[in-house]
Amino acid sequence: MSKTVETLIITGVGLNCERETAKAFDIAGAVSTLIHLNDLLEDGSRLGDFDILAFIGGFSFGDHLGAGSVFSNKIKHRLRGELERFVSDGKLVIGICNGFQTLTRLGLLPALDGEYFTQQVALSLNDSTHFRDDWVNLKAEPASPCIFTKGLDQVSLPIRHGEGKFVADDDVIARIEGESLVVLRYCDENGSTDCAFPANPNGSINNIAGICDTTGRVFGMMPHPEAFLSPYNAPNWQERKISGDLPDEGEGVVLFRNAVEYIRRG
Repeated sequence: MSKTVETLIITGVGLNCERETAKAFDIAGAVSTLIHLNDLLEDGSRLGDFDILAFIGGFSFGDHLGAGSVFSNKIKHRLRGELERFVSDGKLVIGICNGFQTLTRLGLLPALDGEYFTQQVALSLNDSTHFRDDWVNLKAEPASPCIFTKGLDQVSLPIRHGEGKFVADDDVIARIEGESLVVLRYCDENGSTDCAFPANPNGSINNIAGICDTTGRVFGMMPHPEAFLSPYNAPNWQERKISGDLPDEGEGVVLFRNAVEYIRRG
């Protein structure tokens, strides 16, 4: 009998992608549990019951003081010990959009030199200064140790963010690149990462769309894989159906399936 993979999805406080994220893990074969942030803060020991932790998209605390700031501070000051144990136990963490912003502010990414809870990078205001709602193409870095993107080459996913520009000091960028911690880059339709707006929707340095820590088990990205679970989510599904190459599922599912299978393998 295969292991039951338990996923915790933190909800509430302005987050709004809990149903899609739960569905993504359910499709991948996991069991998803939604817990409001306030309930988790009251009993942080519950975190130990899960194999995967998801920080989801939305607008936690209205993005006041910067996207993910208030959320990350509450986690850091009230759940730090439990979260440290969760990571050290070899479990998986994913942050999507606002969740990615939260992970960077928490210092769970990129955690160079194992320095969790020290902020080293950030997601800042898009170069356009506007909220961007669109679809983007992404190129996966094959040298990345990321568990979630194993075997992935290219993927198209939706975005919806106003603070998605990946920034860091030059020396930090050099370390991230040198240690293969870049997981996903924005690219054009041909897979070239030598591209600018709108292929790079926010002006991220080196077209970085997602990174991981050195273990590959903590991963954050700005685009929304949980929003592409069905082939009919894609803007070109009619064209693909007519041409006969409409897939059975959306391109975002593979990231969640990789995570679930990793936990099952133990």
